[in-house]
This record gives sequence, structure tokens and C-alpha cells, in this order.
Amino acid sequence: MTVRSLWLCPNGSALCGIALFLSLILPPSVAGAVDVIANKSVSVNSLSLASARAIFGMRQVKWPDGAPIQVFVLPDNHAIHGALCKERLNLFPYQLRQSWDRLVYSGMAQAPSEALSEEELLNKVAATPGAIGYVRKVKANDPVKSLNVE
Repeated sequence: MTVRSLWLCPNGSALCGIALFLSLILPPSVAGAVDVIANKSVSVNSLSLASARAIFGMRQVKWPDGAPIQVFVLPDNHAIHGALCKERLNLFPYQLRQSWDRLVYSGMAQAPSEALSEEELLNKVAATPGAIGYVRKVKANDPVKSLNVE
């Protein structure tokens, strides 16, 4: 395999190589990070990656203080949902869906509540104690708090 072949798509164009190069050198903030949000009643201000994956994977159902967690998500094909999975959870959307389906069909958990738009998700998280969700970017006047995922 030559260096040239690493930069070319199967059809011979250089677009794949350029896209790969840019994805490696651009910081995640340029790609447009997703903010994980929670209702202001939630006692935590940050989550580990493992906790975030467990919460959005419906395996962790209570906050550390014992309050129940209500997860709100956007549809699987929504761009922000894809960005959450890839940028924050280091998963593909289909992996998260498989996890939900497995838990739902086995009777171990319920699927997360789905909102049709980012605005609807924000409003549901703001109105539901213990809720968690995500948006493209939290604004200063939004009625939710932003959680840092480490």
C-alpha cells in the first residue's frame, strides 16, 4: 500500500483523504460539540464518560442522591443525536438504539422519552425534575444547567 493510496477513495478521488486529514487536525469544538443538559434540580455538575454512557444507555436510572433520572433524546436520524453519540458518548447511534431495544425487550428498562425538536427537548428537560438531555449549544438564558462530560 502506498502513501498515495491512503489519501484516495476507492473511486480514486482525494476527497476521502482530505476528509480524514481534516477530522484528525480539527479540534472537536470546530466540529460543533453537543452540550449535555439537565434539569436545575439535578445535584451533579459533571459526569464521567462511563456515567454518561450508562445514563443515556438506560442502565443508570438514579442520580447519586437517589432521585430518578428521566432521559430525553431526539430521533435517531437527527444530526444532534448523532453528534451526541459520536462526540460525547464515543458510540454510534445504532449502538445506543441496540442497547435500548435489548433492555426494553427483556423488560429491564423503558426506552428514553423522545422529543421531535431541540426546543421541545429543552422544554421537557426544564419542566421535568431529574431530567437529562442534550442540545447543540446551551444559551445563557436557557432554563437548564449544562453538565460537563469528562
